Amino acid sequence: MKKLLIIAIISAGFLTACSDDDSSTPAPVESTKIKIYMHDQPAEYQQVNIDVQSIEIKGDGDNEVLNIGQYAGIYNLLDLQDSVVVLLADTLVTYGHISQVRFILGTQNSVMVDGVLYPLQTPSAQQSGLKVNVHQDLLGLDSLNLFFDFDAYESITETGNGGYILHPVINLD
Repeated sequence: MKKLLIIAIISAGFLTACSDDDSSTPAPVESTKIKIYMHDQPAEYQQVNIDVQSIEIKGDGDNEVLNIGQYAGIYNLLDLQDSVVVLLADTLVTYGHISQVRFILGTQNSVMVDGVLYPLQTPSAQQSGLKVNVHQDLLGLDSLNLFFDFDAYESITETGNGGYILHPVINLD
């Protein structure tokens, strides 16, 4: 009986040591440095100016949205050809997965044709942004560089009244 009591006490101590303790210190959150770049393919325009207001990096959760406006500006896509890239975001994220990158555009988008600068209408780019699905796991990554091709040639449509509309075609390389 005494041996059984000793075994029971030792077993209880062992089980207590092995149990999950909710009060323990949580594991440190990993972070991943993300850089987002943009470039372009050749197009037959003199200028294609895109007003990038910010970049949003979206994770899987509702609260996993990071808005980055550090490199906001108007970029001529035709300057971003032949391996030339521009940095649009440089940040740390703590999510384990990226589902989407959004390009939030302003109202100063334009195209130059035959020396005339025309405004580019962008139906939804100012509100919800131009969404590009990424679906990239970040766990175990120290850094991630994302390169987006903003295809100016495929993105611009001439309207019947001599205007131009921007229907962005953006691909993740």
